[in-house]
Amino acid sequence: MNQPSSGDSRPTVQSAVQETEFYVGGPARGDLLINLLFGLTVIGIPFAVGAIVRALWLRFRITSRRIEVNGGWMGRDRSQVVYSQIREVRSVPRGFGAWGDMVLVLNDGAKLEMRSVPRFRELEAYIEERRAASAAPARPRGMAA
Repeated sequence: MNQPSSGDSRPTVQSAVQETEFYVGGPARGDLLINLLFGLTVIGIPFAVGAIVRALWLRFRITSRRIEVNGGWMGRDRSQVVYSQIREVRSVPRGFGAWGDMVLVLNDGAKLEMRSVPRFRELEAYIEERRAASAAPARPRGMAA
């Protein structure tokens, strides 16, 4: 029988592209705290419930290749966006600037909302940097050289 030798040169399966995580985590804790305090009033109860649901099931993952948002009831909804799909990043500070809300406007007009993002200014700068790096320079096509 033919048995492979220990010097077998079969190709090994490895990830071709390295992906480094820049931020992994949930929404800002200050959002939960303020909404719980506001929830002591009758008017603030819906806001407190929303903050509790976000704290339990909303998770952000921002890597060198993509942005992933897990949320919804029991964290079952997942949205993934690569940087080349992002046309614009909009952000609004909340909680005296300690956290903020971000909206990623995609090339097809769809919007991905990210609420109560901690370190949102730093994350916005990182996303803009990665978006600019992923935009391929326009090359002339055909005979227009």
